[in-house]
Amino acid sequence: MEAIASIVEKIGPVWAALLATTFTWLVTAAGASLVFFFRKMHRGVLDAMLGFTGGVMVAASFWSLLNPSIEMSERLFPSFPWLPAAVGFLAGGFFIFTLDKYLPHLHINFGETETEGVRTQWRRSTLLILAITLHNIPEGLAVGVLFGAAAQGMPDATLAGAITLALGIGIQNFPEGFAVAMPLRRHGVSRLKSFWYGQLSAIVEPVAGVLGAMAVIYMQPVLPFALAFAAGAMIYVVVEEVIPETQRDKYTDLAVMGFMGGFTVMMILDVALG
Repeated sequence: MEAIASIVEKIGPVWAALLATTFTWLVTAAGASLVFFFRKMHRGVLDAMLGFTGGVMVAASFWSLLNPSIEMSERLFPSFPWLPAAVGFLAGGFFIFTLDKYLPHLHINFGETETEGVRTQWRRSTLLILAITLHNIPEGLAVGVLFGAAAQGMPDATLAGAITLALGIGIQNFPEGFAVAMPLRRHGVSRLKSFWYGQLSAIVEPVAGVLGAMAVIYMQPVLPFALAFAAGAMIYVVVEEVIPETQRDKYTDLAVMGFMGGFTVMMILDVALG
């Protein structure tokens, strides 16, 4: 971890955020590549994978984002230490809420009549990709914001913590990539296209990561707001998208166990490494 942190310090936070989110994107591609080796996926496995994803995101939202935001606010805004975290958290949720209402998309386990966003004639595969792309925006943003915060020398936002968050997001992106590619394959999309669309859904993470890092570097007072913003966006995605997708069949128990497993893995990574 120290060797990695040393490299990050040399290349700067923006490049570090780009490399970290490129890593999370490549892990998504690795997960999507499993579509070349498996013809189908049991629904229980899919629900457990999605649950794992949700658990990682919830744990990361608190330990890696909200908690540092609150601790920073106690020094920067001693009269109202709760304000930045509360405002940023709600703003992040509202941001994804707005995208959710206007961006056409279809969640993985939902039927074609349950398309969300503005009405469109786009194909089902396109709508599925857009749903996961919406999911990945706050993940990339969270990694970028934390790298940018660490670059400001804030003791509550460290490079080790930023690297740990990127590692956690990468871990949950592996089953996520598989969870995107396999339903596409099940709906008649070729293996190659299923893989392509599966990895493409995470291409937004490097973009969001770089933007997040640049924003907090040049606007230091917004750091606690930005961290909480990323947390709010991630929590909204989990509650509005990830959890409902796992509760539509008879494998809800597997989904819950997957959620608890993902939460535990991220908690251990953050406490042990961050």
